Amino acid sequence: MKNRKIHGILMERSRRAGTRRGKEVSPTEKKGIKIAAQNRKAFHDYFVEERYEAGIELFGTEVKSIRAGTLNLKDSYCTVKDGELFVHGMHISPYEKGNIFNKNPVRSRRLLMHRREIRKLHALIKQDGYALVPLSVYFRDARVKLEIGLCKGKKNYDKRAASAQRDAKREIARTLRERNR
Repeated sequence: MKNRKIHGILMERSRRAGTRRGKEVSPTEKKGIKIAAQNRKAFHDYFVEERYEAGIELFGTEVKSIRAGTLNLKDSYCTVKDGELFVHGMHISPYEKGNIFNKNPVRSRRLLMHRREIRKLHALIKQDGYALVPLSVYFRDARVKLEIGLCKGKKNYDKRAASAQRDAKREIARTLRERNR
């Protein structure tokens, strides 16, 4: 059974010659990445200037809980303390079958990055207006990774402009769809 790429989508060929099964494989699944959670509020409140990938130090029941999709990044942020990077306010719900092994859902968790990257980030967030904000949590193969962004806060007028731009784009797409019918 051979796979073929048609219009950028990987399609599986069935055993019968010439027929295709409709199972689509997204580019992220092809690379072994499964997104567990995203912080959409961060994109609303901040301009994301740079993105970094960090490992995260977790216990077994926390990983199982993340696989179940019970995690919230809404009010989380990252800090640097004593040359180590920590994420605060990330809520991972207790694993149902974890009993005594469950940890505090909102405890601070250490992030794993190279020392030189942490020093670089620390120098950047010392600048006025910059913050480290978790953008998403995903699995790369079997490991849990956290995507953090170096962000600069948006003002209210920036948020209104972004909202107006999004509405205009939606309106254009709607008119094009109606025209093509």
